[in-house]
Amino acid sequence: MNARADIYGLMAVFKDSNEILSAARRAYEHGYRKMDAYTPFPVDGLAESLGRQKSFVPLMVLVAGVGGGIGGYFLEWYAMARDYPLNIGGRPLNSWPMYIPITFELTILAGALAAFFGMFALNRLPEPYHPMFNAAGFERVSTDAFVLCIEAADPKFDLSATRHFLEGLEPQSVREVAR
Repeated sequence: MNARADIYGLMAVFKDSNEILSAARRAYEHGYRKMDAYTPFPVDGLAESLGRQKSFVPLMVLVAGVGGGIGGYFLEWYAMARDYPLNIGGRPLNSWPMYIPITFELTILAGALAAFFGMFALNRLPEPYHPMFNAAGFERVSTDAFVLCIEAADPKFDLSATRHFLEGLEPQSVREVAR
């Protein structure tokens, strides 16, 4: 590993989505694992090319939704059948049809909150500072630039070898990103 402490990584700027998709695929095949891509719009297949795994958010939403539904049902059952039972007109104390609206609402509420906070936690947000924000030319990512950044924290990262590899992908430019 030949990385200086003041270097976050190397960024390569490409002109279109096909080039960055190909570059990400080749970088992953070459053995780089700590890298990220920045594009002005979502590029289909880019996450898979970078080696990203499936998200845990759907599982979190399912678990929270089921937990919210069970919790809502239990809360109503406990209040109506155990804590304060009222026998009105001979109706059963545990009449599940009347519990359905609150159970449904708490299922949706818990799932939505899990999705919201789960996305924040898994994306490590809010992130007020990132080294890429100050990289020269990075502001073009919001309009017409496609950037692939290989981080210096990657085990395979070597400043000169990684620069040579990125230049072999024929980008518009290769630049160092300072911490």
